[in-house]
Amino acid sequence: MSLAIKVPPVGESITEVVLSRWIKQDGDYVEMDEIIAELESDKATFELTAEKAGTLKTIAKEGDTLEIGATVCSIEEGGAAPAEKKAEPAKVETPQPASKPAAETKSDSYAAGAPSPAAAKILAEKGLDTTTGTGVGGRITKEDALKAQPATKTAAPASAPSKTSAPVPSGARGERREKMSSLRKTVAKRLVAVKNETAMLTTFNEVDMQPIMDIRAKYKDKFKEKHGVGLGFMSFFTKAVCEALKEFPAVNARIEGEEIVYNDFADISIAVSAPKGLVVPIIRNADLMSLAQIEQAVVDLATKARENKLAIDEMTGGTFTITNGGVFGSMMSTPIINAPQSAILGMHNIVERPVAINGQVEIRPMMYVALSYDHRIIDGRESVGFLVRVKQLLEDPARLLLGV
Repeated sequence: MSLAIKVPPVGESITEVVLSRWIKQDGDYVEMDEIIAELESDKATFELTAEKAGTLKTIAKEGDTLEIGATVCSIEEGGAAPAEKKAEPAKVETPQPASKPAAETKSDSYAAGAPSPAAAKILAEKGLDTTTGTGVGGRITKEDALKAQPATKTAAPASAPSKTSAPVPSGARGERREKMSSLRKTVAKRLVAVKNETAMLTTFNEVDMQPIMDIRAKYKDKFKEKHGVGLGFMSFFTKAVCEALKEFPAVNARIEGEEIVYNDFADISIAVSAPKGLVVPIIRNADLMSLAQIEQAVVDLATKARENKLAIDEMTGGTFTITNGGVFGSMMSTPIINAPQSAILGMHNIVERPVAINGQVEIRPMMYVALSYDHRIIDGRESVGFLVRVKQLLEDPARLLLGV
């Protein structure tokens, strides 16, 4: 008796997923609740588990797009232990008499110099008939075909060097194609939609990071000892943003149809670079958190993102986004709004620059900050005022604690 394993519901807004990888292969014995495959939606990666023990029979292939409820595979009853694969006996080549040379059979896929179907297709596209095989018995594998290059023709010696033609450097000119993941396709569509559907502008300012750096240098060890988490820059920026959002509520709002929806809470989205692309998990009610709580939330979400373990609800919603291009060395950029939000704050790298302080030139650790916003809902006065308020709070961190 077999049991069909179907694509489970993974979120209200998700109607299809992509089978990104089979962890178990066709014919493998699997235990109940064992992970057998990975499914990828436009928001996250999910694990598909076996609903009973038995032998796996795959139906869908890697890369297939499946609707919710579609059958991915089946599990057949039988066997109490994993089926062991018998090792194939080594092929022994029997020497042929010199008078009777061995005949080459094109239908034998393991004959020396015979390509696999995939290799044959690649060779045909390159205009090659054959190449050196590294597979079993000299078989030409797909990898051999990908590496194969047309033989370089030796030019006939010329009587005199040409004055009009220069030698063309030789070298590898390969290319490869990969199917876009669902996450990458969704990110691409959303970014284009934001550029086309919003009146996006960006305003810039700079922040003297010396006060925050002094606090971190003075208290980071005690902070780590007491709270079990490091004191980074993200908690200061998050707290500053939350305070500024209270004074400029339009920056924390969004447009729905012909209405503006204002939020009296701050769910801050933090852009994180994950193995499969950019994800934006959310710190809920960040305006009610301490610096330690924010730092712990950032660590937890970043760890889940790197391990592809973020749940849908951890990336759904959000009222304002912070992205830090400075970790990659970015000095200045114009971040794109994370729709349906109306604004995003971009952090950048910290660079020592000469600045005027009380009439004197000093070298200070400076950071450019950028606020991209939807001009349909946020006016210039509000965008500039918001960014100036964030700058004031960061340059005088005591205000973050005193709320002034």
